[in-house]
Amino acid sequence: MNTITIAWVVLPFLAGFTIFICPKLDRYLAMLVAIASFGYGLNLFFCLPLSLKLLDSFGVTLYVDELSGYFILTNALVTAAVILYSWQTEKTAFFYGQMVILHGSLNAAFISTDFISVYVALEVSGIASSLLVAYPKSDRSIWVSLRYLFISNIAMLFYLVGAVLVYQTHHSFSFQGLEGSPPEALALIFMGLLTKGGVFVSGLWLPLTHSESETPVSAMLSGVVVKAGIFPLLRCALIVDGIDPIVRIFGIGTAVLGVSYAVFEKDAKRMLAFHTVSQLGFILAAPVVGGFYALTHGLVKSSLFMLAGALPSRNFKELQHQRIDRSLWVALAIAGFSISGFPLLSGFGAKVLTMKNLLPWQDLAMNLVAVGTAISFAKFIFLPHGKREEGEGLRLGFWLGVGLLLGGLFAANVLYYDAYNLKNVIKALVVIAIGWLAYWFIFKSVKVKLSRMFEELDHLIGMMSVVSILLFWAAFRALGIS
Repeated sequence: MNTITIAWVVLPFLAGFTIFICPKLDRYLAMLVAIASFGYGLNLFFCLPLSLKLLDSFGVTLYVDELSGYFILTNALVTAAVILYSWQTEKTAFFYGQMVILHGSLNAAFISTDFISVYVALEVSGIASSLLVAYPKSDRSIWVSLRYLFISNIAMLFYLVGAVLVYQTHHSFSFQGLEGSPPEALALIFMGLLTKGGVFVSGLWLPLTHSESETPVSAMLSGVVVKAGIFPLLRCALIVDGIDPIVRIFGIGTAVLGVSYAVFEKDAKRMLAFHTVSQLGFILAAPVVGGFYALTHGLVKSSLFMLAGALPSRNFKELQHQRIDRSLWVALAIAGFSISGFPLLSGFGAKVLTMKNLLPWQDLAMNLVAVGTAISFAKFIFLPHGKREEGEGLRLGFWLGVGLLLGGLFAANVLYYDAYNLKNVIKALVVIAIGWLAYWFIFKSVKVKLSRMFEELDHLIGMMSVVSILLFWAAFRALGIS
């Protein structure tokens, strides 16, 4: 298994460089890498955890278990769907090469349990992501790409300082080193990861970046890239005593913040981006079961970005006055039902499992967020629709990619079939019904335009400072320093 793991880690990078040498193989090599990751990730649910020490004296270790499996499966399925979506387009070998390198760096992040390996993986993924954002080469895309890279690099600089403090204390980069390290080490590392993952106010770079990127890139960013930033948070919460409450607090904060913006947002792609911020909160709110929710969210959010890219407009007000293709609406409804927690789709099981593992003080906030989610996606579910007119058909690759993701939402039900009892089903339906009623009688006609001031570059840096103060306070309390 050790040899297989090393080969699997190296494969995407070899494939990426091969694509640049033999560009005619770009799609095929990219799909091969995604299939290999799917097979490897699926195998993790049937194997014992594997620990692989690369540099033992420095604590550089790879650890592969079921939690990694959820994230690796998400990466594999989303990458495969994006490749299928792009298959019949004019995307060049550069696009597929960067996609494969991004895929490989994310895989590396999902099996790392030391701060230096995570740093390298996140930096590579950040560079690859920014190049994909800039792929259209327009002035707008280049600016958004540079903005993303700038914020990411600042965050990772603080992260690196925190990692050095951990090493200075324990002479090891292992995650376990957070226990006994100075509080500022925890604060700096977490600030970098929260920003990288798009969590709470330090993640307000995310809506513009995800909404302004090309559709397949948006699907990749929201479906899996941001999860590379929150995966180490989950792992640390499971390893180190005192970290779990901090992660849960930020989970609640980002869930409430994201959904508060999403219910008022009139732009379809920005609404989806704000909901990425919110749904990351569900993953962090219950770290022990965050992997299943991450898988479900990755599938549904990637499909929603693909579907939103096929709509005739991004403005919900305009969409309410024109019919969309019925087949497109059905796919939107399935995805909207899943993320709202409707039975028969894996979003239901993921929400039930998450709610079951919340602490009492989290219940009220997360149930309100669940209602807000139903309100937000009622905007898609209640769009007018009709029969497709001649000449309006979508590409086969589009439907194959979307079909793969939506099919995964049905198949993933088997991961938590215990969720299906009368109490859970009734609660889910009541939450959705309340959300839909609130949409029809309140939010559909509300004309509130939220300020985008805090998404400006200078304010993003300020928000990182605010989060740093919160983290220093939380770190001192968690580590028992008065």
